[in-house]
Amino acid sequence: MIFDQLFSEQYYAYALEDWILTSEYTTKKLLHHFQVSNLKGFGIENQIFGQIAAGAILHYLESTENHNPKHLSQISRLINEDFVWMDRFTIRNLELVEPLHLEGKSLIQVLDETFTAMGSRLLRKWILMPLLDIKKIQQRLDAVSTINSNQDLSDLIKEKLKSFGDLERLVSKIPLRRINPRELIHIQNTLSRINPIKTALYHQTDPLLKGLADRLDLCSDLYAKIESQLLPEAPNAINKGGIFKDGWNSELDELRYVLKNSKDLLLDIQKQEVINTGITNLKIGYNSVFGYFLEVTNKYKNQGLIPDHWVRKQTMSTGERYVTDELKKLESKILGAEERILTIEEELFNQLVNDLQEYMLPLQQNAHVIASLDCLLSFSITAIKYNYNKPEIHDGFSIEIIEGRHPVIERQLPEGEFYIPNDLYLDQDTQQILMITGPNMSGKSAILRQTAVICLMTQIGSFVPVSKASIGLIDRLYTRVGASDNISSGESTFMVEMNETASILNNLSERSLILLDEIGRGTSTYDGISIAWSIAEYIHQHQNKRAKTLFATHYHELNELSTLYPRIKNFHVATQEINKKVIFLRKLIPGGSEHSFGIHVAKMAGMPEEIIRRAEMILIELEAQRSQSSSEANIKSNLTTFEIKSTTSQSEQEHWILDQLKHIDIQTMSPVECLMKLLEWKAKL
Repeated sequence: MIFDQLFSEQYYAYALEDWILTSEYTTKKLLHHFQVSNLKGFGIENQIFGQIAAGAILHYLESTENHNPKHLSQISRLINEDFVWMDRFTIRNLELVEPLHLEGKSLIQVLDETFTAMGSRLLRKWILMPLLDIKKIQQRLDAVSTINSNQDLSDLIKEKLKSFGDLERLVSKIPLRRINPRELIHIQNTLSRINPIKTALYHQTDPLLKGLADRLDLCSDLYAKIESQLLPEAPNAINKGGIFKDGWNSELDELRYVLKNSKDLLLDIQKQEVINTGITNLKIGYNSVFGYFLEVTNKYKNQGLIPDHWVRKQTMSTGERYVTDELKKLESKILGAEERILTIEEELFNQLVNDLQEYMLPLQQNAHVIASLDCLLSFSITAIKYNYNKPEIHDGFSIEIIEGRHPVIERQLPEGEFYIPNDLYLDQDTQQILMITGPNMSGKSAILRQTAVICLMTQIGSFVPVSKASIGLIDRLYTRVGASDNISSGESTFMVEMNETASILNNLSERSLILLDEIGRGTSTYDGISIAWSIAEYIHQHQNKRAKTLFATHYHELNELSTLYPRIKNFHVATQEINKKVIFLRKLIPGGSEHSFGIHVAKMAGMPEEIIRRAEMILIELEAQRSQSSSEANIKSNLTTFEIKSTTSQSEQEHWILDQLKHIDIQTMSPVECLMKLLEWKAKL
């Protein structure tokens, strides 16, 4: 029941017997598939559940369509310590591979300038699995820099990859025997493009590019096999003929000659029999009953010129019809030639596919190398096309971005508009948490997202949309942005928000980067501020794990945190009000903001004018009430400070606090004033 509820609505289900999901069966399945005595060489000897999952997958493949999945030539464990950890919420919120809206774009749509399908697939993997090895990251960045500076190399790779073909998919068809003659020609053409690429890469000084050159295998023997056997115009289907070249198989050549020259061969027999018998008007005919025959008129029949080895088949009023062994043999060849040709070519092609099995590993390696090169070339193309620059990657904890831009948003701006770049700095010691305030539509969320995307792009080895960037390695990326619910599971928007936030706070690391956007807005104002305040405190005070955090909020009261905690800094997205119109400057500057301009945004959205006017009147009234209550609270606060200082014993302090609680009107105090009062009293106890 639980299985059905979890999967039946979203995924296709395929039931397996219990015995298939046992360690005994699946381990033997893996050992047999990879032809090894143990799994130590793959580094999964102790990964029991992983072995069960992998073995069950093999069983499923072999039980359905892929009866011989030999193209699955390796198995390894994805090590969390090798890649940046991101949950599905982060991948979705940052729109890394899928846009949130139909009219939107994802990061991969901007970065994908690959020329091959296998390059595009690998780029998706790179984006979802950014590296944690600084050496490997730097190697990719240096390789992109080399391609950028070498136009001849870039042009050659582009030209050779344009019609390279999906070698990865083609190779997977070989063990399944689903590959056709035309696809083998594609493999041949692909191999012909490898040598120029290998030569060009080999002459580069960049170590990663030279390493790719070393890993490319020309597969000369395979190329020669296909070149010598298959016709360049070989068809897709095996049963159409025209697959193999003349001269490769003698029987095939003979049958093709018979089929092509059948009339001439029949004419030769006729001429020879005329000479042998002296029957000058001898003819060769054909019908569906007797096949080919020799026809003689009565004139020559009665003269006794018919040889003994002729066999009479039919008597007519005008003469007789005969057959000979030679004629029947030729008939058999002519009538069965086409079918026999198809049979021979199918046998020859199956043998060729058998011979290709030994080339699977080098072909798969070539596919991976070309895909990697395609991704690096794509990074180079986007860097030049969109004015990206090479970031610095280091093992420190600081993130410094100068004039950073969001790579997706800037591509979607209307013609004539330019993205406003922003600077940003984070570290563990002085500026760990940025409390970012500002009105709706000012660009707070864009700044949060672009920071995360710039860090991810750096760690996949791509140039980034900045004038300069120095990125300290991040190992986990968390986001809590946007509003969504999960009605089918009975979870409200606020519950989803709290679930995602709890997951973040329970899995922090010292290299985490956290994006929090409007935490607490799904509940009442007081609850929301209290939760947001407490979360910011928790992140700041977390022992040994000072996660770098961007905290966008509408709660201006949270600006007070910067006065209490040294590593929390206030920033806001600048606006300018001219003639009662708000201009969004999109610029992140130090200091907190006191205005949200929500009514202005409602007006921009087309809200009826009477609603806008009434909202403005209510806002003026509420702000006046808040100002008055705040002033009264300040007076009480001063009295409180004096009286607490004059007390001497703890019991007297407690008595005084209880007395104050009776007289303070909490309903007229702001949430921050309440929190400040509690902190003050606690410090005096």
